[in-house]
Amino acid sequence: MKYVLIYNFFLLSVFHPACGQKPTETHQDNINYSIKDTVTSYGPYRMVRHVRQDRKGNILFAASWGGVFRYDGKSFTNIASKIGSRRFWNVLEDRHGNLWFASTDSGVYHYNGKSFQHFTTREGLVNNVVFSIYEDRAGNIWFGTGGGVSRYDGKSFQNFIHNGGNSIMEDKTGKLWFATGDGPCVYDGKTFTTLKNAAGRVFKNVWSIIEDKKGSIWFGDTDGLWRYDGSTFTKVSERGAYAIIEDKKGNIWTTGDVNPPAGQVWALSRYEAKSLYDKKPVVREIISGGVMDFLGILEANDGSIWFGSGGGVYRYDGKALTDFRTKEDQQLKPYYRLK
Repeated sequence: MKYVLIYNFFLLSVFHPACGQKPTETHQDNINYSIKDTVTSYGPYRMVRHVRQDRKGNILFAASWGGVFRYDGKSFTNIASKIGSRRFWNVLEDRHGNLWFASTDSGVYHYNGKSFQHFTTREGLVNNVVFSIYEDRAGNIWFGTGGGVSRYDGKSFQNFIHNGGNSIMEDKTGKLWFATGDGPCVYDGKTFTTLKNAAGRVFKNVWSIIEDKKGSIWFGDTDGLWRYDGSTFTKVSERGAYAIIEDKKGNIWTTGDVNPPAGQVWALSRYEAKSLYDKKPVVREIISGGVMDFLGILEANDGSIWFGSGGGVYRYDGKALTDFRTKEDQQLKPYYRLK
C-alpha cells in the first residue's frame, strides 16, 4: 500500500534550538582508574542494544548494566570497567579513533584509550538519557536523548529540544534524519521537519532509520516496515523493525516484532535485494525467538551478521550461529535454531 506525502509538519514551536551554547567543563565522575579492564573468553550476558565495528575490525557492544565490550576475534574486553555499572545503550568510534559510550542513566563518556571524559547536563548535554550517537561529515557528534538532540563540536554543545532521537543518520545530500517516537524527522541545517503520510497518519515509535544505496529512507514503526523515496511512503512489510541495516549485497536486514504491535515473537529477517522494490518483497526469517531476543544489527567486514539480544550477542555467518555466552548461560536458555 502506498501513501503520497501531501505536507510536512514544521516543529517550529516544539523542535527548536535551545538558547545559546554552553561551554563544556569536563569531569571524571565515578571513574576508578585503579580497576583493570575485565577480559573474558565469553561475551556480555546482559541486554545488548547496539553492535558496532571499529577501524581495526574489532566488534564493539554496549551492554546495559554489563559494560562496553570490545571483541578482537579471541577475547572480550570490558573497556568500561573503570566506569562501573551503567545502563549503556550505544557506542561509537569517531574519526580520531576515540570511543563514545551512551548511557540512559548518566549521560555520555568519551574514551581516548587512556582516560575518560564524562559529559552530562552539567556540561551542556540536553538530557542525561542518551539513546544514540552519530558523527556527521563535518565531525560534529550528535546525541539523541530523552529530552532532545545535542550537537557537540569538540568545544561546546548546541541543543535542539524535541522528543529525542532513537537513531540518527546523514543522507547523501547532507540532511540529518532522526528516528523518534513521533516518526521520522529530517533536519536540513535550518529546519526540522516531521514526516506524515497522505492521510495525516503519524508514525509512532520509530527506533531505527537508514538510507539504502538508491537513496530511499527505510524505517519501522508500530505498524510495520516503511520505505520513503522523497515523495511517497510504501509499506514494505507488516513486520516490525527495531533495527535496520543494508548489507554489501543490498539486502535489508531487520530485527523486531513479527506481528506488531502486540506480537510476542521477534525475529532476525532478511529482505532479498532483487525484490526490495517489488509489490511483495521476498523476506526470509533467519531466526525467531521471544520478545526483544533480537536487537541491534551489524554486518562485519567479513560479511557475517552480528546481533544483540536481551541476553547477549550472537554471530550468523550465513550457515551457522555462534552464541558467545558462557556454557552455563547457553544451558539456561534454549539455543536459537536457524530456519
